[in-house]
Amino acid sequence: MNYNKVEFIKSAASPRDFIRDGRPQAAFAGRSNVGKSSLINSILGRKNFARVGSEPGKTAHVNYFLLDGKVYITDLPGYGYAKVSKAERDRWAVLMESYFGEPDLITLGVLIVDARHKPTADDVTMAEWFKDAGRPFIVAANKIDKCKKSELEANLACVRETLALPEPALLIPCSAEHGIGRDELRLEIEKLAEIC
Repeated sequence: MNYNKVEFIKSAASPRDFIRDGRPQAAFAGRSNVGKSSLINSILGRKNFARVGSEPGKTAHVNYFLLDGKVYITDLPGYGYAKVSKAERDRWAVLMESYFGEPDLITLGVLIVDARHKPTADDVTMAEWFKDAGRPFIVAANKIDKCKKSELEANLACVRETLALPEPALLIPCSAEHGIGRDELRLEIEKLAEIC
């Protein structure tokens, strides 16, 4: 997989804009301040490809990046950020319900959570959406560089338990800042390229 060959394709503001061309899609979801864009940038080996906002909640559309002409990295809107207006949150909810309502769009789900904290109710809901879509999904526990080593194992166990992850589900400890977990995430994405 050529990570130097990546292009931004489009931002989908409504369901009619979703890409339905049959290529695999790795859909990334996470709370607004969990470092989703930074993790995507780390995977792509770029600094500012996915937009990293000075404030959380900047990803308001479904953003599509095409990797090596084979796989879409789909950046879903961040959720759970209180300072966004209710109308905007409602718009995001409708967009997400439409996206998850077409399970064929998702080939692999990647749910990003904060390794330092117990997953939120919104994280649990997002995990349920991936499960209900009937597609494989993995959890990236980001910001492990900010965890005490003595706490990490218990924190990861808490993530698995709170999200009710089945045993085969992948839980990958990550740090977007230090590139930890990047190779494991890339491996899962590369598996998608083999099916296209």
